[in-house]
Parts: sequence; C-alpha cells; structure tokens
Amino acid sequence: MASSGTTWANHARAVLARAGHHRGAAREELIDALARQDCAVSALELEQALRRRRRGQRTVGRASVYRTLELLREHELINRLDLGDGIARYEPIAPGGDHHHHLLCERCGQLVPFRDPGLERSIDRLSDRLGFDTTGHEVTLRGSCADCQERPV
Repeated sequence: MASSGTTWANHARAVLARAGHHRGAAREELIDALARQDCAVSALELEQALRRRRRGQRTVGRASVYRTLELLREHELINRLDLGDGIARYEPIAPGGDHHHHLLCERCGQLVPFRDPGLERSIDRLSDRLGFDTTGHEVTLRGSCADCQERPV
C-alpha cells in the first residue's frame, strides 16, 4: 500500500489541516501507521506497531491512539469494522473511493482483503434493480482459511 498509503496519508493530513486541526507527533505517527496497513487493524495492533517503531523512545499513549482514530472517523477518513468478535478494526478510506472486502477465518481470526470487480458490478446492478441509491457497502465472507481447514477441530 506504499503509494496509495502515501496518497491517503497526505489526503488525511490535508483534510485535518483544512478543518483547523494542528499537527501532533502522535497523530502523524498514527496516520503513517494506518497508511502502511494492507487491511483493517485494531487499535491495540496500531499501538503495538507504534511501540515497535519507537523502541527506547517515549511511546504514543493508548488514549492518543483512540482520540486520533475517533478524529479520523469524524472526518470520514477511516472505516470502523465490527466483525462480531468484539474487536473494532480500522482501515483508511481511499480518497477516490477504491476499497476492498474481507474474508474472515472464524477459527484463527485471520482477516484477508480481496477485491472483486464482478461483485462490485453485481452490487451496482442490485441497487439499480431495487431503485436504491447505494452510498457504501461492506462485504465480509466468513469461513475457514486454508491452514485451519487442514487442522483438526
């Protein structure tokens, strides 16, 4: 997600600046950490990633992580995903609307992103057929990943 992540990070900073929010070190680091993600990530995973990058330095506090995530949500810069396991996950909303969906392994919790243009066309056709103006959607397919299928229950 290097180039699209950089684009998202720059977009997020511009949106926050236009809204009058001043830059802060913790917010900048969190934006960069989110931009590096390939898929949705929990607040705890973000906090741990920031700690690993700042070894020996003062770390970003948990409260700062949650405050920044809420600020980014308020400005519609990230999505919050609730997959039914009690863990909220967050991922950037691409400025151009490009997005992906998810496969969730119900045994190990692995979350795998996927894109499917055919699925997008089907959603558009369904919306048209029902006369519905769809402004967004989330698709999560649940099941077992290849590794878990090979392991006994």
